[in-house]
Amino acid sequence: MKTKVLIVDDSIAVVRQMTKLLESFGGYDVVGHAKNGAEAVKLFKTVKPEIVLMDIIMPMMDGIQSLRTIKKLDPNAKVVMLTALGGVSKKVEDAVRLGALSVISKPIDPEKVRTVLEQIVKIGVGGSDTSFS
Repeated sequence: MKTKVLIVDDSIAVVRQMTKLLESFGGYDVVGHAKNGAEAVKLFKTVKPEIVLMDIIMPMMDGIQSLRTIKKLDPNAKVVMLTALGGVSKKVEDAVRLGALSVISKPIDPEKVRTVLEQIVKIGVGGSDTSFS
């Protein structure tokens, strides 16, 4: 059975890249995508993904606000943040503090994504990307 993934990013290019990447890995089913945090919360409730891949900076409701809301809905939600901010950003620190399992920097490194997702699926944990660019 495939792992259900929700992709949340205001860039359609990133959504397409992540969808194509997950399809190439096999074992993942993209069950939806949202262009902001408000849409992410709505979709999270309806599609019930096992993993959420979410950008930090988005219009309307950012990834931090969305992460906070999703974790209130489901404290066991598995959320991985995507960012171009770099590892020392306050928002990155907030994401980890609020329960993001991992933070992956953009541009996306396919092997980093594969490793993080495999860790989450197999043992339920993630790791922070310490090689921010």
